[in-house]
Amino acid sequence: MQMAAGKYKRILCIRADNMGDVIMSAPAIRALKDSFGARITLLTSKMGSLIAPYLQEIDEVIAADLPWVKTNGQPSVGELFVLAEQLKSMKFHLAVIFTVYSQSALPAAMLAFLAGIPRRLAYCRENPYHLLTDWVPDKEPYFFIQHQVERDLELVQAIGARSSDDRLRISCGYTSRKSAIKKAMACGIDIQKPWVLLHPGVSEQKRCFPVQRWIEAGRLLQKEMGVQLVISGSGKDVPLAEEIWRGLAFPAYSMAGVLSMDEFIGFISLSPLVISVNTATAHIATALQRPLVVLYARTNPQHTPWKGRSEVLSFTPEAAHASRNEVLNWVNREFYKQEMPYPSPEQILNAVRKLLQEQPAYQSLVGL
Repeated sequence: MQMAAGKYKRILCIRADNMGDVIMSAPAIRALKDSFGARITLLTSKMGSLIAPYLQEIDEVIAADLPWVKTNGQPSVGELFVLAEQLKSMKFHLAVIFTVYSQSALPAAMLAFLAGIPRRLAYCRENPYHLLTDWVPDKEPYFFIQHQVERDLELVQAIGARSSDDRLRISCGYTSRKSAIKKAMACGIDIQKPWVLLHPGVSEQKRCFPVQRWIEAGRLLQKEMGVQLVISGSGKDVPLAEEIWRGLAFPAYSMAGVLSMDEFIGFISLSPLVISVNTATAHIATALQRPLVVLYARTNPQHTPWKGRSEVLSFTPEAAHASRNEVLNWVNREFYKQEMPYPSPEQILNAVRKLLQEQPAYQSLVGL
C-alpha cells in the first residue's frame, strides 16, 4: 500500500466499549498504521483505556465514557462538547468508528462531524448522508456473521488499509511477570507446581457462569489433575472470587483485586491454562498465546477467541438477562433457537485435558 502511505497522517479510532472490544479492533488499527504510516489516537471508554498501553499500534489514548455506550460513568452534555472541541484542536485527517453489528455508528459519527474531521469511516445500515464520508453498508447479521476481528479488518480495507498480521498481540515485559510472581508467592501459591487460572468476573450479568458450577468444576479439576487453582478478578470481583475460593478444596487461592493491569497480563502470560467467561481476560489470554477454555454465554457469536488454542463451551444465558436490543433478539431467534445448558464439570475437565495433551510438562511453562 505504498501509494496510500501518508494519505492520513493523524487517525482517530473510536472504539468506545470495553477492553476486549479494543483488543479485537487492534489488528484493524495495525492495518491503518502499517498502510498509512499514521499516528493513531484511540478514543475509548475509561475501562477500555486500561488495555491500550499494551497495544503497540496505539500512540495516544483519550478516555471518555460516552452516553451511547454502557459504562459506569455518567457523561454530561457539557463534557461531550468539550470532547468535540478537544478532537477538533487535534486536527485529525480521518476518523474510523468500530462497532459490533448491534450498535449504531451514528452518534460517534456526529461527534467526529462536530470535531471537523474531514473523513469519517464506519459501518451503517441506514443512509448516514453527510455524517459519514466513507460509508460501508452494514449487512451483518442479516446476511452473514463474521468474527469481530474480520469485521473490523474489512471496514478499514474499504479505504485501502491492510496488514499481513491479523493476530491479537499484547505487550508483556519481564518486570510485569516478575512482579506478578512475587505477589502470587505472597498469596501462598507454589509457582514450581502447576496451576489453572479461573476468571469468573463479568462486565455483564448475562455472561455469568454460576458460582456453584465454578466450584463443582474446580473440585473435579483438583481431584483428577491435582492442580492449584488461582481465581483472578478486579477489585469488584473480590466477593465473587472469595465465594468460589471458600467452596474449593486446598490448594486454591484468590488473587482478585491483588494484581495491577500490568501484573495481571504478566500472570496470564505465565499461566499454563486459563478458564474464563467471555470477557477481556479471554482475549488477553489469546493474545498471549495461552491455552484457553471459554465458558461462552451465547450473546454475540462474533467474540469467540481469535486464532488461539482454545475450547469454547457455549451456554444459553438466563432469560432474566435477555437484551432489549432487537438486532440481538433477531440473532437469538435465528441462530440460537436451541437452548444450551451450562457446561458440566466433566465437559470442562475434558476441554482442559484436550488442550494440555500436547503441551510440555507444566513445570516448563510456569517459570520466568
